[in-house]
Amino acid sequence: MPSAPSPSLWRDHDFRCLWAGQTASQFGAQAGQVTLPLLALVALNADAAQLGALRAAQQIPILLFSLFVGVWVDRWRSRNVMVLADLGRAVALGVVPVAFLLGVLGIPVLLVLAFLVGVLTVFFDVAYQAALVRLVNREQLAQGNSALEGSRSAAQVGGPALGGALVSLLSAPVAVVTGAFFFAVSSLSIRRIRHREAIPTPPYGGRSAPRMGRQILEGLRFVARDPSLRAVGIASALFHFFFAALMTVYLLFLPRTLQLSGAGVGLVLAAMGPGAVVGSVLAAGLPRRLGHGVVLVSSAVLAEGVMLFVPALYGSGGLTIAALMAINFLFGVFSQLVDVTVMAVRQSITPLPIQGRVVATLNFAGMGLTPLGSLLGGFLATGWGPRTSLLLTVVGLFLSPVFMALSPLARLGKELPAPGGTA
Repeated sequence: MPSAPSPSLWRDHDFRCLWAGQTASQFGAQAGQVTLPLLALVALNADAAQLGALRAAQQIPILLFSLFVGVWVDRWRSRNVMVLADLGRAVALGVVPVAFLLGVLGIPVLLVLAFLVGVLTVFFDVAYQAALVRLVNREQLAQGNSALEGSRSAAQVGGPALGGALVSLLSAPVAVVTGAFFFAVSSLSIRRIRHREAIPTPPYGGRSAPRMGRQILEGLRFVARDPSLRAVGIASALFHFFFAALMTVYLLFLPRTLQLSGAGVGLVLAAMGPGAVVGSVLAAGLPRRLGHGVVLVSSAVLAEGVMLFVPALYGSGGLTIAALMAINFLFGVFSQLVDVTVMAVRQSITPLPIQGRVVATLNFAGMGLTPLGSLLGGFLATGWGPRTSLLLTVVGLFLSPVFMALSPLARLGKELPAPGGTA
């Protein structure tokens, strides 16, 4: 007999709490992408190298802690991890205006706080992706991913614009508190999840679970042995390394080369959000119509291609801002197509007991080099200037779709791959 259709997730109290909390958390994180760099540039007069170091401090926890966090999330209840992570991020950002008023806020203090926020972000990001798989049925994953990615897209619209506007209207230290507010709301919402999730553990023949080192190796081996997951990790590493360099230069290029205001910077960055919304909608049907491999490779090429127009722009007038918004909109469309398609492939292949470790392993492989990319961006901008550095980093982005075109990802068909073997 055919199984009954799964009920709508919007009737599920626990999913609504997860979605609301993740949405608030994404708004806090997206606002911080603007407020912290602008705080360093405007209030602390940071140079290119210091801005690169700040972004690296936010990102290096991915390299240092992702693999360990993956094991912890597989052992703990994801609800508790998310609640504590966002409470910690709210407290860390709340320290910024206090330190500023006391006259002790400098680049070293900001680096420490950025590092702490980065550590807690690793916990939250791994936990919320594992939480969805534990809360909903396999048949509801597409609906759940669509809702969560939609909230992330909405945050990409509102977060940077809100952060940039608050920096212009109030001050950079006060604007940082916006992120703390959103993280506090997220923690309160996720705390209302009633489901006492069962922590999935693989069978060990009556023996206790292996030590952390062995469990980390299980996640690494699973990703390394699966051709598609291995290709995802390498392609993601290439993209995020050069994208980190690009964004460091971009955040210098907008206010200092083009002379955009804080509100202008926020408006330009926010344009990625509507594009991501469109990309999420397209991702619901295009992979099944054209094939997952075709969508991955072609979308990545188009996303990187539109960024080639950025270094050619001059001035701070309305035409320049409109062009930047159009470029970011298209980048949001195509990059979101890649993100959602990759997430569906990863969730389909990975067995439930190691979802956390596989997410963490791919985050480690894909984003572990972002601190070096941010430092590279600061180095390039110092020696070559923002405009030339933008062109160099965009060219580097094309290594990711080139690798995907030569990998098993390009051969993925219209149906998602079946779950892999055990770890």
